[in-house]
Amino acid sequence: MNVSDYPWPRATATGVGSYPGEDHLEAVRTAFGELPMPYLPELPGRGVGADMIGRTASLLVELPVEVQPSGWRLADRPGRDFRRARDHLTRDLDGLEEVSQGYQGPFKIQACGPWTLAGAIELRYGDKVLADTGAVRDLTESLAEGLARHVEEVRRRIPGADLVVQIDEPGLPGVLAGTVPTASGFGRLAAVDSPIAAERLRTVLSALAPAFPVVHCCAPGVPYEVIRTAGARGASVDAALLRRRDEDAIGETIEKGLALFLGVVPGTDTRLADVGVVAKPAVELWRRLGFPPARLAEQVVLTPSCGLAGASPAYAKAALARCREAARVLSEDPGE
Repeated sequence: MNVSDYPWPRATATGVGSYPGEDHLEAVRTAFGELPMPYLPELPGRGVGADMIGRTASLLVELPVEVQPSGWRLADRPGRDFRRARDHLTRDLDGLEEVSQGYQGPFKIQACGPWTLAGAIELRYGDKVLADTGAVRDLTESLAEGLARHVEEVRRRIPGADLVVQIDEPGLPGVLAGTVPTASGFGRLAAVDSPIAAERLRTVLSALAPAFPVVHCCAPGVPYEVIRTAGARGASVDAALLRRRDEDAIGETIEKGLALFLGVVPGTDTRLADVGVVAKPAVELWRRLGFPPARLAEQVVLTPSCGLAGASPAYAKAALARCREAARVLSEDPGE
C-alpha cells in the first residue's frame, strides 16, 4: 500500500466514536467544524439502541435483537428495542445529510466488530453468541451483509465522501486470550484461535469495499497480526496503552503500509496539553521505529484515546480541536 492510497490529506485528525449529550445534530456539526476527517458520532446518552452494541445489532440482517436485564439478546422477531435502535440511526443519517450538503473529502463511520458483538449478545436460550461457533458464523455473515447495506446508505446520503469505516473490536484481545466471561459470569468462554479470528473479521472487512477499513482496539494487547491478516488497511489504538514490547508488531504493521490511528488525547475531562505534547507520542514512536519522517503525517491520524461519551460537551469539542492542531505538528520533520 502506498501512502497515496490513503483517502485523507496530510496531517489529519478524526474522532473515535461516542460523543456526550443527546443533540446529534450539534455533534455532527462539531465533527465537521473541528476535524479534517469528520465522522458520524454515536450518542449513547440517548439510551437503549444508541449504544455501540445496540446500534450495530440493529444492522444485522434476519437476526433481530432485544434488551433483557442481562443486556442484548437475539430475539424471534423485531421488537421495540430493535426499532428504537433503527430510529436513532435513521435520525442520525438524516442529520448527517443535512449538515454535510456539498461536502467532499474523507468521512468516517464506525460499527462494532463481529468478535466484540459475539461476546456481548446472548443467544435466545443460553450463553453468549461467542460460545457457539455456528452462531458466530451466522452473526458474522449477517453483520457483513448489514454493514454493506449501511455503507451504501451513507454513500447515498453523502455522495462526495471518501468513506473510511472503523470496525470497533475492543473485545478482540479477550476473545483471543479466553477471558470473556460466560453469560452467568461464573466461567470463561474458550479462547478463539488467531486464524479463525482473522477469518471472521475478514468476512466483515471484505464487505465494506471500496471503503477504507480500519480496526479500532482501545484495549491492552492489540492483536496487530490478526488485524493485518484480516485485511484491515489501518489500526486504531490508544497511545497510552502502547508498550515497548509491542513496537516490533507496530513497526511491521506500518511497514506493510497500514495507517495508524493513534489516540493521543484523554477521553474524559482533563487539562489539555499543548499541541507539541499531544503530538509527542506519534513523533517519538516514528523516530524510534526509524521510518522516513515524510511519511508520518501521511500514515498517522491523530484521535482521542477512545470515545468521548464520558466527557462534557465543551471538553469533547476542545479535544477534537486539539487533535486537529496536534496533527499539524506531524508535518514537521521529526528529526529537526
